[in-house]
Amino acid sequence: MSRKRRYVILAEGRFGPLESKTANQVIRYLPEQVTGVIDSTNAGRTAREVIGFGGRIAVYPDLRSSLTGAPDTLLIGVAPTGGRLPDAWRPLILEAIAAGLDIVSGLHTILSEDEEFRSEAGTKGVSITDLRKVPPEYEVVSTGSWKTRAARTILTVGTDCNVGKMTASLELDREFSRRGLRSAFVATGQTGMLLAGGGVAVDSVISDYVAGAIELEVDRAAASGHDYIHVEGQGSLTHQGYSAVTLGLMHGVMPDAMILVHHPLRPADAYGLPLDDVPRMIALHEMMLSPFKTSKVVGIAVNAVGMTPGELERSLRDLELETHLPAADVLTGGAGKLAGALLEYFQRRV
Repeated sequence: MSRKRRYVILAEGRFGPLESKTANQVIRYLPEQVTGVIDSTNAGRTAREVIGFGGRIAVYPDLRSSLTGAPDTLLIGVAPTGGRLPDAWRPLILEAIAAGLDIVSGLHTILSEDEEFRSEAGTKGVSITDLRKVPPEYEVVSTGSWKTRAARTILTVGTDCNVGKMTASLELDREFSRRGLRSAFVATGQTGMLLAGGGVAVDSVISDYVAGAIELEVDRAAASGHDYIHVEGQGSLTHQGYSAVTLGLMHGVMPDAMILVHHPLRPADAYGLPLDDVPRMIALHEMMLSPFKTSKVVGIAVNAVGMTPGELERSLRDLELETHLPAADVLTGGAGKLAGALLEYFQRRV
């Protein structure tokens, strides 16, 4: 994770604006390290043509053709439901190892513990990095260090999964840093870890240790001299499949403030739960922390994927009228608006 890699990204059959989260964010934030994307269904196109950004990064039909870009690492850029390795990908991963590529994976399937992969990697002298392989040091119970922590913590929470929580945290951290503030981004998932060079994939931590694991990361950031710590959110409190990791994060971070991330054009989650009652979502998140401390949702980060400029403008206006909170798209200049709201909120609470 420490060296600068040249990634070819595996996104077979799933490269798109919403389906390939890891691929898309690496292309957005580390474009100079991406040599291409493997997806036979979009072969011959560019990243910009498929996802709206990424310039002329090429999409290849297979690994063999992608080697013309001289990658040194195969990055698995999509995660199927449950994060398990599809059997259909095994031959491609073995082909990559045979070609001398390192493997970086964010799957729940730990590739470095697979006997065939490990043996072939050893023979070729390449490495396998599993971002979701959690070191034993994170098997800790929360101690409640938030009670004496001086640094301010900001957690992104969402009305749904895969709605842009990592992007909001990254952009807010960047905005705080641009203002000369001592700010840190704490990654809690495989994509954020790729971009930050560290962190912990909390959805792979034993449930009893989720709060303790993220508390450990936050305390490390505070001990490094950071005054503001932006923690990447995961899952959603109201998502039946992934709510547990969200609550664990909330209780581990014990945020001083929250930013709610919302996609106005998404009517319901994967289970059919309507997502349009944003004030109720805000009240729910604040209530979950109220037994411990007062923590407010201070602003709304809007995910504008698939929205026209007119739709975005109307959505921002409607959300602000409905919630009496600032709403902005952090990817089109809105990070400053939300950062200002956070700093004003902290100033009022001194």
